[in-house]
Amino acid sequence: MAEVWTFCEETDGGPSTLGLELLSKARQLGSATVLYAGSGSPQAWQTLGEHGAARVFHFDPGDMLAAAPVAAATATLAAEHAPHLILFGQAYTDRDVAGRLAARMGLPVLSNAVDVTLDRSGAVGSRHEISGGSEIAEAVFSSPGPHLVIVRPKSFPAEPVAGPPPQVITLDLPEVGESNAVVTERHVRQRKGPDLEEAAVIISGGRGLGAAEHYSLVEGVAAPLDAATGATRAIVDAGWVPYAKQVGQTGKTVKPDVYIACGISGAMQHLVGMKDAKTIIAINKDPDAPIFTIADLGIVGDVHKVMPRLIEELSSG
Repeated sequence: MAEVWTFCEETDGGPSTLGLELLSKARQLGSATVLYAGSGSPQAWQTLGEHGAARVFHFDPGDMLAAAPVAAATATLAAEHAPHLILFGQAYTDRDVAGRLAARMGLPVLSNAVDVTLDRSGAVGSRHEISGGSEIAEAVFSSPGPHLVIVRPKSFPAEPVAGPPPQVITLDLPEVGESNAVVTERHVRQRKGPDLEEAAVIISGGRGLGAAEHYSLVEGVAAPLDAATGATRAIVDAGWVPYAKQVGQTGKTVKPDVYIACGISGAMQHLVGMKDAKTIIAINKDPDAPIFTIADLGIVGDVHKVMPRLIEELSSG
């Protein structure tokens, strides 16, 4: 059975959702080992076991930025254990660790994958959405392993399988010289409403809102639905809303049950991040807007007229 490793960064005291998504895929491909960066806890190990982890290599970076020391430690472990495949998520620390590990081990790394395959011969392949998701490119590693793949969020469901607790091996992180950066202060952005990446319903606004003050229409629709609020890159770049709300290729990838796009034309950059929503509803005054090509329900109309009526109906219900 192939040995498949996944990287998982601790978030809010437990495994990140992205890490659990990768773990769900890893257990389908072989024996799953988790490279866990964080303080760790019995609850964290239980969660990893429930999602299929057989073994956990635990690194606690403390106040250090994790990427450099974790990459160095992983290179040593990989040379000793020779895993067939190592999966990373398309997140900041994951990509940093993957890049440093690739440089240390002289290996290629494939990024932005939406699926990973492993055939009977041991060949590792990956599938990648290109041209805004309109086409699929397939790649196969021809070099020796371990094979490094960076996977887009929401590519796999984080499904528990009620597995037993994993073997946990806690390891010290090595000194990496000038690359040992220390975090001196942390700031947590206050969030209103559900987390954007986990929300079942998302209301997003684009440049069609007209001005920053009209983003209140998005918040007005979201409030009675207990929905998260999102945005296009255009209005983030314009300073109307913070980057944390950006959905798209250079923002967050979301997969809610319902996605309502308000005043969003449908640029490829945005569609990549939300096109896999179960139901897409678009409100735009331009009947030829690209967003309507993927929408399940389209409302051709001015958001400044449609959204107030929608808020009124939702609030009265």
